[in-house]
Amino acid sequence: MEVGMKKLIDKIIEDYGNRHNAEGFAEGLGYKVNRKYIKVTSRNDGYVWGFVVNTDNDEMFRKGDILKADGWSTPARNAARGNILDETFGWVRWTGPEYLN
Repeated sequence: MEVGMKKLIDKIIEDYGNRHNAEGFAEGLGYKVNRKYIKVTSRNDGYVWGFVVNTDNDEMFRKGDILKADGWSTPARNAARGNILDETFGWVRWTGPEYLN
């Protein structure tokens, strides 16, 4: 999970850097590991970027699935936007996981 989280953070920074100077932004990115989810945050902007499933015991999602934030402490559980273990980051943007079409 640690390697996958590093790659996710790198992807977020890469997407931000394509539009802006990423140095200050990168320093503000962080994540907190909890039992069910890993919460990715931007300390500079004070927002939740999204969540990553951190358990094998979720009935809807696989461990490593990237979820959009529904609130400060709650992920949106409608669909995964990729998986950090599979390195599928197509739905990842610096502003958060993208909306579904």
